[in-house]
Amino acid sequence: MPQLRDASAFSPYIRASHTDLYQITMAYAYWKAGIHERMATYELFFRKCPFGGEYALFGGVADVKQLLQTFGFTTDEIAYFKTQLPHIEDAFWDYLATVGASEMTVWTMSEGNLVFPREPLVRVHGPQIVGQLLETPLLNICNYASLVMTNAARIRQAVGDDKKLLEGGLRRAQGPDGGLSASRYAYMGGFNASSNVLAGKLYGVPIGGTFAHAFVSSFQSLDQVPNSGMLKDKEGKERNFLAKVKGCRDALLALFPFADPHNGELAAFITYAMCYPDAFLALVDTYDTLKSGVVNFLAVAMALDDFGYQAKGIRLDSGDLAYLSRQARQLFAKAAREFLMNNFDQLKITASNDINEDSLYSMAQQGHEIDTFLVGTNLVTCEKQPAFGGVYKLVSYEGADGSEVPVMKISQSMVKILLSGSKNVYRLFLSDGFPVVDLICCEDEKAPQIGVPILCRHPFEESKRVRVVPARVERLDQILWDKGQTIELPNIHVIRDRALCQVASLREDHKRPLNPTPYKVTVSQKLYDLLHNLWQKNQPIETLT
Repeated sequence: MPQLRDASAFSPYIRASHTDLYQITMAYAYWKAGIHERMATYELFFRKCPFGGEYALFGGVADVKQLLQTFGFTTDEIAYFKTQLPHIEDAFWDYLATVGASEMTVWTMSEGNLVFPREPLVRVHGPQIVGQLLETPLLNICNYASLVMTNAARIRQAVGDDKKLLEGGLRRAQGPDGGLSASRYAYMGGFNASSNVLAGKLYGVPIGGTFAHAFVSSFQSLDQVPNSGMLKDKEGKERNFLAKVKGCRDALLALFPFADPHNGELAAFITYAMCYPDAFLALVDTYDTLKSGVVNFLAVAMALDDFGYQAKGIRLDSGDLAYLSRQARQLFAKAAREFLMNNFDQLKITASNDINEDSLYSMAQQGHEIDTFLVGTNLVTCEKQPAFGGVYKLVSYEGADGSEVPVMKISQSMVKILLSGSKNVYRLFLSDGFPVVDLICCEDEKAPQIGVPILCRHPFEESKRVRVVPARVERLDQILWDKGQTIELPNIHVIRDRALCQVASLREDHKRPLNPTPYKVTVSQKLYDLLHNLWQKNQPIETLT
């Protein structure tokens, strides 16, 4: 496995200029107003869990680290800005050329952590102009990463822990960078492997795959089998593999009189098996899954067994996957009994063909014999919900006296009202080991203590409150970047393990696919008072006459 630089993306697009124009125009306005170097705090959060669920996984931390390490604008980039904003004076561009992240402090949730609405996933503190310029690239990084990881986790939940998941969406992904990101974050969200070779090379994602229909249809007769069908067996003796396969198929046709196997398909299977005798997994639906593909596969698998090798199994790519998997397994079992092929109980069935979360639950309800699911389009495009919905807001700035000035965004929609001020987040666990609530506190508050009752409040509804006596308290955010000093991040395999453990730690009613119980995100009494005081202070009062 290649050496990994944590889970970094190595992407040329993770840079300060990968931003929206209005970030540059606001930066100029901050500079003109003289508040560009004022200390300010911004937070990145989301308002609603994706896919109709009640949990999400957080991703993108390694890319955030790369952004901070490289943050700044090149001479060429500033020259381009000048062509688009010619009225701005040169003094601003000279200043912008000096801007970097060396005065910033950034907190993030750990990558792979469970996260919930309103919680600050990323908190940024430093000069206001830099905090503003970080908005678009941070959202671009964290939104897609968190969306794919959450989608992958939900698909993992749908199939259970005993099935394998292979990501195969590169050809349907949103461009080269989207495809690479999807492969990495799908693995970190709980998939076992990817078909994406570059993801394997760059990040160490395990890779796998079989062959396409084009390979099968490239063969029309057994005359196309290479090397006259000769193959060395496991002991190194060259023997006639083609003749052995033919004999096995004749025996199978006597057992399965309904079959009408295609010779070109058999030639393709033999050729591939000769190239990969220890890793032969056949795509069996090019002509007819049961009448041709499975029978041809079994003939090659029996011959491989005679040569000392073990076939891997088949892939289904069309039709009623649950039904076909059960029928294929029955054919495996019948051949095993008739020909004493004891290792046929180890043959695996892989399924693909526009698989999504809903179809997985449906197949589980029907009953199936599938061991591995190859999921592509619906994973990488997140067809059920194509955007995560993360937002980035100013929550406070430094006043003239050096104190924090919290800001409030009020909306007629309750979900859009801002939780003001700099905050920390804690997860409170009961004695049964399950997390019961997340508690958002003002940054200067003392952390909750084990065994000490603490009041946890709904941020806006006065009657919704609960007193929790935690058996365990976990602080969720960490300092990722402190004025140029950063931390070492785990590799993708550690993050994947964390993500799986995090989802497993959540109560089942929070994870069920239909009408899941919302997980409670609460605020401390101090934060509650701050929010309501600001709300009353800033909410306009209508005058009726």
